[in-house]
Amino acid sequence: MPHIAAMARATPHPAQPIKDAIAARVVALFNDRARGEAPVPRRPDGLFGPRSVAWRVHGDVTSMMVGGISSLLLQMLHPAVLAGVWDHSSFRTDLHGRLRRTARFIALTTYGGQEEALSAIRRVRAIHERVGGTLPDGTPYRANDPMLLAWVHVTEATSFLAAWRRYGEPGMGRADRDRYFAEMAEIGERLGADPVPRDAAAAARLITEGRGALRSDARTREVRRFLLQPASRAPLTAPLQALGNQAAIDLLPDWARHMHGLANPALGRPLLRAGTRGLAETLRWAFR
Repeated sequence: MPHIAAMARATPHPAQPIKDAIAARVVALFNDRARGEAPVPRRPDGLFGPRSVAWRVHGDVTSMMVGGISSLLLQMLHPAVLAGVWDHSSFRTDLHGRLRRTARFIALTTYGGQEEALSAIRRVRAIHERVGGTLPDGTPYRANDPMLLAWVHVTEATSFLAAWRRYGEPGMGRADRDRYFAEMAEIGERLGADPVPRDAAAAARLITEGRGALRSDARTREVRRFLLQPASRAPLTAPLQALGNQAAIDLLPDWARHMHGLANPALGRPLLRAGTRGLAETLRWAFR
């Protein structure tokens, strides 16, 4: 008579094909199979390790997607960040590829081995060294400007954490929030950002101080339009991306949403947030 445990292993869960299909769609969305990309394995010998807050925050697909889009909407309000995208990015033809590369950088620096993480940082720094130009008003800009890198860093970390708290861990304590910024500071400093916040209060101050430099114009609207287009037309994927985009707009501070001219009707927020939480739970289930 077969052992009960062996029988259990031999009998697949009825929902397994559904879980596999969902997971495969997500993996394809974030990994370029044509380039042989696969999800980054989690290694304990990286910059942070399994007990870090970064492992917890960055491991959730939905909150990272929502936080990532929201951070890009914040970043592009800075004229020099926008100029770098406008002058040196193929956002009109390969925005999805750019988003994939950003997601892979985050995965490598969070979960990869130490040499993988440092190699990814060196590659990004080398790219920044080559990027520069002139704003429409004649002001020169360089992508390796420490203050510009600080704006990109703080908006990214703040948005990822805000999305995680809304859709993953609403009761996250202040100590862990501060520890997240302290962990992320290692990446920011290695990329050349300065100043780099090491706690939540310092991050909030840096964003407040940076608001005076922000602008919104026709180029901002053009890049935003491409950013909020679904990267896939697939019947399952496109609606989920549309939901994620709306959740990203909802995550923005009121002042940033107003600068973009984006609506966020109060009556629709409970349904939007409930739907996004449902998506988050579904994706967590699929990857368990």
